[in-house]
Amino acid sequence: MTGGIACGKSVVARILADKGCAVYAADQAAHALMLPGRPAWKKIVARFGRSILRPDRTIDRAALGTIVFADPRARRFLDALVHPLVLADREKVLKRLEREGRTRIFVVEAALTIEAGYARHFDRIVVVHCSKAEQIRRLKERDGVGRAAALRKIGSQMPVKDKLRYADYAIDASGTLASTIEQTERVYAQLMRDAELKKNGPGLRNSR
Repeated sequence: MTGGIACGKSVVARILADKGCAVYAADQAAHALMLPGRPAWKKIVARFGRSILRPDRTIDRAALGTIVFADPRARRFLDALVHPLVLADREKVLKRLEREGRTRIFVVEAALTIEAGYARHFDRIVVVHCSKAEQIRRLKERDGVGRAAALRKIGSQMPVKDKLRYADYAIDASGTLASTIEQTERVYAQLMRDAELKKNGPGLRNSR
C-alpha cells in the first residue's frame, strides 16, 4: 500500500489491521533502524552531522526531513542506505508470519514502493490518494509548515497520478472517514478474493 505524503495511508492501514491483515509499516521500521546503535545511525550521523541529533542521541526526524526534502542527493543517499535494511527486516517478518500461518494478507505500508522500483515484489498494489488541496491542508496541520514547505514536500515525491498507473486498487481518502472506511472495506473484500485465488492456483502476481 502506497500513496502520496499525507494522503491517508496510515488511516487505511489501521482499518486493514482491524480487519485482520498483518500490516508492516515501512516508515516505522526505518525509524527503528535509525536508532542509536542500530545499523543506519552511524552512517546517517557521519553524512549529516550531529546537528540532526536530539540530546538523547536519537535522530531528529524533522531536522533530517528538512534536509532530504530540500536536497535530492541527500534523499538518494538516505534511500540507498535505509531501503535495503527495511527490505531485509520485512522479509524476516514475512517469513515469521508464513511459519505461523495466522494471517492471509500481509500489507506493507510504504510511501516509496513505486519510486524505489519495488512494485514488482507485490501481488497487488493499493494506492491511497486525495486531492492536492486536501493534501496541502493536512501537511500544514500535521507538520506545522506553510504552504510553500508543504508544496516542496509534495513535489519531492512521484505525482499521485503517476502512482495510480500502478494501482490494482485505489482508495480516495479526500472525503470523510466513513467514505474511506467504506472504500477500504471494499478493497479488503477484493484482496480476500485475490488471496483465495492465489491459494488455489498460480498466476496472481502481475508483471510490472
